[in-house]
Amino acid sequence: MAARSLRILQVVTDTDRRGAQVFATDLERALRQRGHEVRTVALAPGHNAQRLPVGVLGDERLGRRTLAALRRQMSSAEVVVAHGSSTLPACAIAGAGIRTPFVYRQISDSRFWAPTRLRRLRVRALMSRAARVVALADHTRRELIEWIGLPADRITVVPNGVPEDAFPLRDEAAAPAARAALGVPEGPTALFIAALVPEKGADLAIDALATVPDAHLIVAGDGPDRAALEQRAAAVAPGRVTFTGSLPRALDAYAAADLVVFPSRGGDSMPAALIEAGLCGLPAVTTPVGAITDIVIDGETGVVVPIGDRQALAATMRDLLTDPTRRRALGRAARHHCLEQFGITVVAQRWERVLLEVAGAGPAPSRPRARVA
Repeated sequence: MAARSLRILQVVTDTDRRGAQVFATDLERALRQRGHEVRTVALAPGHNAQRLPVGVLGDERLGRRTLAALRRQMSSAEVVVAHGSSTLPACAIAGAGIRTPFVYRQISDSRFWAPTRLRRLRVRALMSRAARVVALADHTRRELIEWIGLPADRITVVPNGVPEDAFPLRDEAAAPAARAALGVPEGPTALFIAALVPEKGADLAIDALATVPDAHLIVAGDGPDRAALEQRAAAVAPGRVTFTGSLPRALDAYAAADLVVFPSRGGDSMPAALIEAGLCGLPAVTTPVGAITDIVIDGETGVVVPIGDRQALAATMRDLLTDPTRRRALGRAARHHCLEQFGITVVAQRWERVLLEVAGAGPAPSRPRARVA
């Protein structure tokens, strides 16, 4: 238990069940168990069918009514956590002139999402309003220093985290029943689980699956590319790709799969899906984007292939789907690694230290701005 109980406000962009939003609710539960008073709110409603049961501040993420409601919520908290994306400008604007400090959790690849000098200047100006910026990995911290221009002493590293008890070791004997429940035929099965947007690489997973005879691919998630991906799957691997949409329980997808494929093109920092898969004992085939290689250690807990390399992705998927002995060895190592590094219990303790420090010291003093190249 904490030496001091805090009143903590967490802010997420919307109520969709996506990485940052789900992490915030997991962190809320873990911090409550440590004796803190925690409330999580969304700037605006979500769009997906599966939504989180958190309060909504307004109709638009940066609308005037939303910002006014956020300011009231911030004023009654001792410290605020802003979980990525639009929560940064929202908290910077709504928190202007009030004493409550906010901590910004950087969840994306800075070079991918801030590719221009103007964009970097805007991001740096907003981040300078935060009392602390939490990066998910040393790689992300370096990017914030070298690319965005933040002072090193304003950044703390706390990795992504997942509830250990929510993702138990996969029961291989139960996989046929899990596949049947999702409408997936029996046979070697890979899983892609992410938003259906270009940077996540679902098209690469589909193309790779097409080269593996008698194998199947589950595509779990939703997004603007779904219709185009369904057409692609029908053309290159007819009858061998099942689209489930967003699932109420991601565990159902992991239970049905033999491995996870996550061929990110960019923008990801530390995807929770890869941690969840590791906890379930599933190896992953992925790419060296952001801090992904902190989760998937090449050759030990999964396989890392070059970004956009369709041939390497296909060959690796084919090798693992046809070699259960190697899959099991990688999966056992993945579970051990993820339990040790990314369980929410360990991660919440690290967050608690950051929040106690920030709440005790108040907003960080202003410092000279670093030059942006």
